[in-house]
Amino acid sequence: MTNPLLSDWDTPFDLPPFTLISDADFAPAVDAALDAAKANINAITRNAEAATFANTVEALELAEDKLGRVLGAFYAMAGADSNPAREALQRDFAPKLSAYGSWITANAALFERVETLWNQRDTLDLTDEQARVLMLTRRGFVRSGAQLVGADADRLRDVKSRLSVLGTEFTQNLLADEREWFMKLDQDGLAGLPDFVVATARSAGKEKDAGGPVVTLSRSLIVPFLQFSERRDLRQKAYEAWTARGANGGKTDNRAIAAEILKLRAERANLLGYATFADYKLETEMAGTPAAVRELLMKVWEPAKASALSDAKVLERLLHADGFDGPLEPWDWRFYSEKQRKKLHDLDEAELKPYLQLDRMIEAAFACSTRLFGLTFEEIEAPTYHADVRVWNVTRDGEHIAVFIGDYFARGSKRSGAWCSAMRSQQRLAGDIRPHVINVCNFAKPEEGQPALLSYDDARTLFHEFGHALHQMLSDVTYESISGTSVARDFVELPSQLYEHWLEVPEVLSEFATHAETGAPMPEELLTRMLGAATYDMGFSTVEYVASALVDLSFHEGAPPADPMQKQAEILEEIGMPHAIRMRHATPHFAHVFASDGYSCGYYSYMWSEVMDADAFAAFEEVGNPFDVELAKRLEDTVLSSGGSVDAAELYVKFRGRLPGVAALLKGRGLATAS
Repeated sequence: MTNPLLSDWDTPFDLPPFTLISDADFAPAVDAALDAAKANINAITRNAEAATFANTVEALELAEDKLGRVLGAFYAMAGADSNPAREALQRDFAPKLSAYGSWITANAALFERVETLWNQRDTLDLTDEQARVLMLTRRGFVRSGAQLVGADADRLRDVKSRLSVLGTEFTQNLLADEREWFMKLDQDGLAGLPDFVVATARSAGKEKDAGGPVVTLSRSLIVPFLQFSERRDLRQKAYEAWTARGANGGKTDNRAIAAEILKLRAERANLLGYATFADYKLETEMAGTPAAVRELLMKVWEPAKASALSDAKVLERLLHADGFDGPLEPWDWRFYSEKQRKKLHDLDEAELKPYLQLDRMIEAAFACSTRLFGLTFEEIEAPTYHADVRVWNVTRDGEHIAVFIGDYFARGSKRSGAWCSAMRSQQRLAGDIRPHVINVCNFAKPEEGQPALLSYDDARTLFHEFGHALHQMLSDVTYESISGTSVARDFVELPSQLYEHWLEVPEVLSEFATHAETGAPMPEELLTRMLGAATYDMGFSTVEYVASALVDLSFHEGAPPADPMQKQAEILEEIGMPHAIRMRHATPHFAHVFASDGYSCGYYSYMWSEVMDADAFAAFEEVGNPFDVELAKRLEDTVLSSGGSVDAAELYVKFRGRLPGVAALLKGRGLATAS
């Protein structure tokens, strides 16, 4: 029987034929695709002709076409709809793919051809884009150990293989802890919960076959539970389970894995000639050095901590007024903060949620991109990996631009968080290849027949991930290796965080924030109150984020800690972490940092990008029109379409005329005057 992953795909826009694929198809397909990729690379090295950009760099760009198709389909399913078979495949694929990557970078004949081109670069008459691709290709080889020989080369290969295995284990342990824990709620346990939280808890209980409502460790359920539950004992139980993910002992405990990952990363950096992993990792980022990262984070930390400590005093008085002695605890913060928000802004989430329907917020994200970039979206029938997944054809002036895929609801088979990925990236080398882009979120799924309602933070997440999708969909480069979001890690969040600003444009909410039952638009006075509260509790959210970023940085800028948990505690004590706030991501569940190298020593990048996004949106404010077409065109032509074809700082300067300072960020977070 023909393996559907290896056949031609008779599907809309050449999407993977998910309905024909079985888990048993993946292993043989990956093996066949790896063999094909190796054959293509061997053909490059055995070419008797002198190295040229076309027969070496471009041939390398095309070598993994089949492998990319197979893995694009697999990782879409493994991340968003996992099962034991797919988890086993991930464990099997991790060392196999790492070995393949090491085989490429250790291929002396291949690197020799690349090095020859690099040495001849001034005589090759390359375009700017080709010169950039050559530089990045060579840099990738060097940073992957191509210049190492003998025992050092062998050791680096082993280190990278082990790191790939550990990252997979870390992710799967975290998913297991999130999937297996839930807390049943009796009638008393529902005290204080608005109808939308009760409905979500019932829906979760149905999925868990628990016979009644439950709280799970899905952020879309546990956060509103912590905001509204009047049962302090249950808030504490749920909060401690949430923050204990990956640290519960037994086979899913991630603490030893984190320690080994940090040790191996430091060894990897040392083998490549760097003093620390932070020096190695940040060399290719906009920040450049650990010192530059720390300087930014500390500029934000002090005013954020001052704001949070001031807020904590107010919330603790509310706690004591309720008859509880002792200090404000982390499981109290959201509950009393919600009370204070209602008092200060006459606003509570239960009042807002009916106006923030998922479908209407999707429409809003689409509509903003239509006004800014001329994109239109038509929902289509196409094979998907889960019944909840939706697919749209994206066009501009009648021309196909991309396929956009939305997978919005939380489920036990999906890892936590929200992300954007491309099953297929834009490129022109192999023809006019248009991207297949996925947004994955974890919003609470409503009871059957009811509309899905979002919190304002959920709506921001939707716009954030759609900003990443725009970066992929509007890419316009020749080479896949620099397409879309293939940019510096501390630049990649600029398009996503910038797009969040359009959710705050009053005319957008006036049109799309409509009541789930009546269809009426959000009243203007409620809209005003909601936007007025946009920076409420910003001290809390900034502290929990910056603390995580500082721990990540500190882990990697010195000797690897033998006990990361002890090191984490020391870092938090040193910076004066407020008692009632914990890190957004503690070490055992810090997937950004430990699931892969993606955000390792790079969690700061959200804030680095925020410095730019605050300044970039100010450009629209300065012209008095958030939908200024000329400015949107300049944004597309510089930032969104260029991928990694130009240095990130140069792209930003092309758009804005200069690099920004931190002032716009502090102002946007309402922290400019905090002291």
